[in-house]
Amino acid sequence: MTMHELNRLINEIGISKVRLAKYLGVSRQMLYNYLALENLESWPKEKAVKLLSLLDIKNEDELKDIKVNGDYIISVENRLNESVKDTASHEVLTDLKGFNKKEQEVLSDIINLLKERLADDKTKDTYYSYVYLYHYLQSMETTGELKYILAYMSKALGFIDPNEYAFNKDKQFLFESIMFSAMTLYNNGGASKTRISETHKKFVEDIEHKKEEKLSRTQELNTARIQALKELGYTEITSNNAKEVLEKIVEIQSRKV
Repeated sequence: MTMHELNRLINEIGISKVRLAKYLGVSRQMLYNYLALENLESWPKEKAVKLLSLLDIKNEDELKDIKVNGDYIISVENRLNESVKDTASHEVLTDLKGFNKKEQEVLSDIINLLKERLADDKTKDTYYSYVYLYHYLQSMETTGELKYILAYMSKALGFIDPNEYAFNKDKQFLFESIMFSAMTLYNNGGASKTRISETHKKFVEDIEHKKEEKLSRTQELNTARIQALKELGYTEITSNNAKEVLEKIVEIQSRKV
């Protein structure tokens, strides 16, 4: 009855298998394997002790005596959160070992600032800002202007010298001049609402057009992939045939040209 009692308890407390697996430091599949065993004595000792600690009991015989109420759920939740947080911090520090001192410092400062701001977020503004920041960072390699925006803001906020150019000097100079004009117009509120509305409409139309183009390219590529597999006699792309299939896709697309 021990594992049945344990599973019942986990469900009653409301602990997800994903969080419990993370707490124990195992994969979700491994956790399922543990829960399929007859009793806790069959578990690795370290994992069993950790689970007992989470449930605040000394041995598995005490499982049946646990009374699940609001206070107990909160206490388990607190222990779970604290452990997962410690694990995450350890993982971050471990991940930074491959960087030099300056790189470690800037990454550590960014991570700590992000955590601090998110912890204090009561309006979800910070959460959405971080979602957009994530998209921003993902796109920096393909859109050079994103770096220029960062440099402009760093200068405008007084963090670096306005004549510092870490990237392409000519492009940065041009971009920053245009940005300054745009920000001045925005801050002064000098543009007419009619012209602003028209400009924003063009902005939306341009984005929709880009989405359509992207979708069209994706569909075209997918069609070429299906045709390539068919012509080569394959049903899917594997590590063994990937090069051959990609070459066939290029050939199919060149036929249209």
